[in-house]
Amino acid sequence: MDEIRGGRAELTGDDARHLRRVLRAEPGQRYEISDGRSAWLAEIAEARNDRVVFLALEPAPSPEAPVSITVLAALVKFDRFEWMIEKTTELGVERIVPVEAARSEKGLFEASRKRRERWNRIARESGQQARRLRPPEVAETLRFEAALAESGGYRYFLEEAQGAPPLLRALPPGRAAAACVLVLGGPEGGWADAERERAACAGWQAVSLGPQVLRAETAVMAAAAILVNAWMA
Repeated sequence: MDEIRGGRAELTGDDARHLRRVLRAEPGQRYEISDGRSAWLAEIAEARNDRVVFLALEPAPSPEAPVSITVLAALVKFDRFEWMIEKTTELGVERIVPVEAARSEKGLFEASRKRRERWNRIARESGQQARRLRPPEVAETLRFEAALAESGGYRYFLEEAQGAPPLLRALPPGRAAAACVLVLGGPEGGWADAERERAACAGWQAVSLGPQVLRAETAVMAAAAILVNAWMA
């Protein structure tokens, strides 16, 4: 949806054809629409071939996350990585950065470069379902060292080994709405010792999500949910 102007909006191209042919959209049906700036409950006024025209009826709720979260997630098998993109989008993260870790499966780094367009489409579609005005950006895949150089107000390194404090305990007591939080999650085989040392030297704080060993994609989703709820409290 490019723009909602004067109470009207148009959907064209593949998205319009999908709405017409797959979802069987017809005049009179109502949908929630967004142009990235506002969201509306709208009614279809016209639906022909690759063009669907909407009439905006009333504003639709579109709450923003209370904190800016960037998830830096080590590459895992793409079906699971894409599921993580979908769910962290629903949770309200602002940016998703794929990362090649020492124990990431071979070949995923190069293959991920060809997936970025698909991953951003997944984020966009998931964001629409979650009533988000703007979906998160899925950035270019970074090597581990480059990921450590990413800046933010708070940077947390998800650690499965014993000894790291719980994420909730590590959070600041005064949580500003404009805070930028980075979460770095590891691969299927866990972090290599050298990666732990480099992260600590780069100023990342190791944190735990509990006594259980979580799958890589589960860990970053759990961290995102904890952060959103902590900033809402």
